[in-house]
Amino acid sequence: MTDKVVVLVTAASKKECRKIAKHLVEGKLAACVNITQSMESIYHWEGKIATSKEYQLFIKSTRELFPEIKAAISKIHSYHTPEIICLPIIEGSRNYLQWVGDSVKAASPVENKVGGQGTKPADAA
Repeated sequence: MTDKVVVLVTAASKKECRKIAKHLVEGKLAACVNITQSMESIYHWEGKIATSKEYQLFIKSTRELFPEIKAAISKIHSYHTPEIICLPIIEGSRNYLQWVGDSVKAASPVENKVGGQGTKPADAA
């Protein structure tokens, strides 16, 4: 298992996807973000089955940056409950995985790793 991850996020428009992707790459939270063509999503929402056109982001980064990625996306995403899912990269091209690690920043010192989960220290609230 590597420390690299792929974070999945959906958004309503390509414009919103580009905004999120640019923010993450410029902030060195992601090495690369891919944006798909539109797709159809069918899901439960507020007691009903809903259908909508969405776009998928594939965000490549490191596990230690996930709390910062999640916080950054939550601040700028238009959805009340955005999909933000972190999947581990078990194996991959050594050169590519090295490039991902070299392309992102180190995790913020405010993030304290306890039990594998990023949490803020009590005095940082």
